[in-house]
Amino acid sequence: MVSVWYPARSASGYPRRPHMPPGTARAVDESGSFGLARPGEVDWAATRTDAATGAPVDGHPPRPVVLYSPGLGVTRTLGTSTAEELAGRGYVVVTMDHTHETSPVEFPGGRVELQKDPLTDPAKRKQAIETRVRDTRFVLDQLAVLRDGGNPDAEGRQLPRGLGGALDLTRVGMYGHSAGGITAAEAMRTDDRIDAGIDMDGTLKYSGTEFLPVALEGLNRPFMLMGKANQTHLNEPSWQSLWDHSTGWKRDLSLERGAHFSYTDAQTIVPALDERLDIPAQKREEYIGTVDPTRSTAAQRAYLTAFFHQHLRGRPQHLLDGPSPSHPDVRFVQ
Repeated sequence: MVSVWYPARSASGYPRRPHMPPGTARAVDESGSFGLARPGEVDWAATRTDAATGAPVDGHPPRPVVLYSPGLGVTRTLGTSTAEELAGRGYVVVTMDHTHETSPVEFPGGRVELQKDPLTDPAKRKQAIETRVRDTRFVLDQLAVLRDGGNPDAEGRQLPRGLGGALDLTRVGMYGHSAGGITAAEAMRTDDRIDAGIDMDGTLKYSGTEFLPVALEGLNRPFMLMGKANQTHLNEPSWQSLWDHSTGWKRDLSLERGAHFSYTDAQTIVPALDERLDIPAQKREEYIGTVDPTRSTAAQRAYLTAFFHQHLRGRPQHLLDGPSPSHPDVRFVQ
């Protein structure tokens, strides 16, 4: 399953897209809301995004395309904030689920698939990443079908008019959180259709000693590492290996006082839930650290946009040259 986010000519009269479809919302609630609430305490189906479903496409000129892959076992809906931001900045963003591994995944008609295996074994994690890379390449293939006038929807449903013509597949980027960031790096290694990528807090290893091929070979195209507090190429060996072997443009940014799920919609969701449910401070810190949520969200949107503006649109961005007083929580790692 994928979602396609795109610039619209007008959203007037079109329904606002829910953050989670009903089956996904129900599965998240029944499983304990990511460990943040008891079943029945959060109505995940009630939240609406700032996007409209089925609105007419603003596809002239054709837009750069950016793929998003979520973390291991995590629904693609937790990448909504950044997808909306990039779509609002003129990109077509394709968020992907990896069925039976990311969870929950809801299909048309209401079928919901959950993760089949916790993937605690390194061999299974390796298989998961390899499957994600194949998923990514398949999605790129199907986007080419769409661009060329076909309809790759499995059920042949009508797509928004002009969507295919909005895709500029000569300019493709990819980013992801955790295992999604690993997927972005490894997919870039195997598929030169991806011009630039970002890894948001995903270590490039299957186990403590086995690195991914991309960490051993490096990349020759622009790539940016975005880590949580104390997660940089200076203290993460797999990132150091990628850094040393990469010949393309590269940056390493650390979100000081951030945590692993700061790079997802949890950065906004957890504080909102905390206001009503009084989430224990330790659990809140485990998810999103102690960084200011508003500043963290603004910084992530700014740096992702700047990266893709520079490397997919050829617009140099001073924000990527060094620390910015506008984003004091972001550290440039040399």
